[in-house]
Amino acid sequence: MLNALFTFFYNIILWLLPIAATVFLGWTAWKLWVHYVRTNFIAGIEWVLLEVVPPREVLKSPKSMELFFTNALYMLSKKGLFEKYWIGAVWFWFSLEIASIDGQVHFFIRTPSRVKQLIETQIYAQYPQAQVRVAEDYTLGVDEITPKSEWNLWGCEFGLTKPDAYPIRTYASYGMDKDPDEEYKIDPIAPVVELFASIQKGEQMWLQIVVTASQKKYKTKGVKGTHDWIKESQLELERIAYPYTKFETRADKSPGILKSGRTPDFMGPLLDGVTEKMLKLGFDCGIRACYIAKKDVFANNRRRQKDLRLVFRQYTSPYLNSFNRINSTQFDYPWQFTTSSMYKLKNRVLTEYRERSFFYPPLRHKIRIPWPISIFFPKFRHHEIFVLNTEELATIWHFPGQMLKVPTLERIESKEAAPPTNLPM
Repeated sequence: MLNALFTFFYNIILWLLPIAATVFLGWTAWKLWVHYVRTNFIAGIEWVLLEVVPPREVLKSPKSMELFFTNALYMLSKKGLFEKYWIGAVWFWFSLEIASIDGQVHFFIRTPSRVKQLIETQIYAQYPQAQVRVAEDYTLGVDEITPKSEWNLWGCEFGLTKPDAYPIRTYASYGMDKDPDEEYKIDPIAPVVELFASIQKGEQMWLQIVVTASQKKYKTKGVKGTHDWIKESQLELERIAYPYTKFETRADKSPGILKSGRTPDFMGPLLDGVTEKMLKLGFDCGIRACYIAKKDVFANNRRRQKDLRLVFRQYTSPYLNSFNRINSTQFDYPWQFTTSSMYKLKNRVLTEYRERSFFYPPLRHKIRIPWPISIFFPKFRHHEIFVLNTEELATIWHFPGQMLKVPTLERIESKEAAPPTNLPM
């Protein structure tokens, strides 16, 4: 009897094995094909780096930058199956950057050349006295990080400490949504610009916020299929309110309809914060920062690394959300550290910064190595993508007002400056 059962199941396995292998190979071939056509499409995108020189007087609140993000960067449309899986078309992404070269602070936007004119017109629409010009990629000035090169690097990425539904502390929390007088402004981006302006010759600091219209999908236990960040925020609100919600009891013990519910008053800011975040457009974001310096300077200014990883403290709202440092060029376990692995990690950060890579990463990011096996692979980690709405995004990237007295931040002097007359209509 046992031999008959064993033979039966053995034959079933032999019959199913070729089918399972065929399905697996087909699935793998499909994934490789999609990756190939997307990579080929991305390789054909022509990129341009625009430097935005802010005006001498920025009298508007960051609401103007919100409108710029909405009109210029939020590009999301339906793509057909032919576009997605044969041509490999992807939605454009952009990089909002602040860079300091020897203490000179610059604002940059990296964009596909196809939408360069749109970026220019929308900047001038909100900041008529600004200047937009094509710039050389400043990252190319740093060669490969090796024991023989003259440069050293420390870098990291940033993530959120809580789910995407919870907002960080925004400019509205500092009263900037009311366009206060210049002497009364409390600008949360001021510490960032001041830090970048404080570095010396031979040092560089880079910050990039890579964004695209939100397409992030969530899978929540108990909910069929996947959904977007708005639905995820709604589910988070329901989760928060559930302990304080009463349902009527039915004789058949089936789920009852809502009877009453009231959350404690102290939870008001939490519910309001999640609700208000959903009222504005959302962007998928990835944030990366680097400190680069000549090796002799780098060794003497290790405090710069600590300053850079704490650069977002002013956006912390302990009850809601905050940024935390992830994926830095440091090692968690002693056995991971070797000279070759250290320089390999630094070069990986440099390459990914230079490519503005987050949303369509290389194949290695698609391989998930489970813990504890992953601890034997030095820093084999994946990017963290999170959702910020336009208000949060404008908080961490906007032009500071005149109250910030930084002589190394270039500004347009003339108050009468106007946008170019040859802009496309």
